[in-house]
Amino acid sequence: MKDLGAAPHLIVIGGGFGGLWCTRALERAPLRITLVDRANHHLFQPLLYQVATAGLSAGDIAAPLRHILRAQRNVTVRLGEVTGIDTAARTVKLADGTTLGYDLLLVASGVTHAYFGHDEWAAHAPGLKTLDDAMTLRRRILLAFEAAENTNDATEREAWLTFAIVGAGPTGVELAGTLAEIAHHTLAGEFRHIDPSHARVRLVEAGPRVLASFPPALSDKAAAQLRRIGVDVLVGQPVQSIDAEGYVRGGQRVAARTVLWAAGVAASPLGTLLGVPQDRAGRVQLQPDLSVPGHPEVFVAGDLAALMQANGRPVPGTAPAAKQMGAHVARVIAARLMGRGEELPFVYRDWGNLATIGRMAAVVELRGLHLSGLLAWWFWLAAHVFFLIGFRNRFTVLINWAWAYWTYQRHARVVFGRGDGAP
Repeated sequence: MKDLGAAPHLIVIGGGFGGLWCTRALERAPLRITLVDRANHHLFQPLLYQVATAGLSAGDIAAPLRHILRAQRNVTVRLGEVTGIDTAARTVKLADGTTLGYDLLLVASGVTHAYFGHDEWAAHAPGLKTLDDAMTLRRRILLAFEAAENTNDATEREAWLTFAIVGAGPTGVELAGTLAEIAHHTLAGEFRHIDPSHARVRLVEAGPRVLASFPPALSDKAAAQLRRIGVDVLVGQPVQSIDAEGYVRGGQRVAARTVLWAAGVAASPLGTLLGVPQDRAGRVQLQPDLSVPGHPEVFVAGDLAALMQANGRPVPGTAPAAKQMGAHVARVIAARLMGRGEELPFVYRDWGNLATIGRMAAVVELRGLHLSGLLAWWFWLAAHVFFLIGFRNRFTVLINWAWAYWTYQRHARVVFGRGDGAP
């Protein structure tokens, strides 16, 4: 590649699906690209719950950004946290005090947990967005069984063996189903004073049904499959409070020493730094080509973007949508570099929804085709393995899942660190 010293400078904030797909699509563009992320890896978030529940190791679903982009000579990876964006001066400020200038900017920094005005719940009900979150959840889950084994108090043992997942979207459903499998199969015969299969897994949803983004018939099938594997599905009432001892729902207190949060997300706070309108969730309202109003050189992609489809529905905050957005921003930038100024509105291609419930149980909505049960599970597995980055990731995940399928064992049941409410 020729010298790019005088080429326009694109800063990409975030190495998730939106940022990485844009960066890789511009491999041959006459650009200097700086990819900034506070983590050194790209994370395949759809399988993050598998790390949290000890089915996969961190390296199975994450890969270093420098390794992914090692052959792309127009990219520099910068480990750092963005603390400021000045659209007037066209600069980005990092936590270490460094200021980077840009000609083009893509903000794809994703979302964080939202507790609906009850941030004090975060300490007692951790969410799942990063590898650190996954390790925290894994530690809490596994240590809860250890705490139940070590107590002689029946009431306390029951509290340690009661798990609650708040929120019945795909993450909540997947966590609940996997937790039930761990309790009923994986841990069988490993304890001397407790029977892990006596654990209660409750999935708590404020809305009227689980998987609200799916058609009602598939939601009903998902709920039935969850109940079949031992999950208590509770819908129609939100939790009213959460503390270290449990939660309150419908005015009734439930003793549960392990509460996990899968109920809400909020856009990255970087959206507020752009000085443009946002929706109630903090997502940035955009032009049709994913640029920021008043700043055609600034783009937003992924979960931070608020954009409506032609059918009047918002583009969902999913991995496929983020990939499509990132690739679209790359096309817009490439067109501008070639002197083409025509408008390129983003069009989201909805390929459907997938959610797994447990071993041989899943639901799939694929452009009018509805699947559930074993066939849906095989489809879900194939789709997720296919989209993993790198042959090694696909190979090891297939081996681990084949082992888990035949043995019910989860190979990553190693606890790191101490604390989080359990001894």
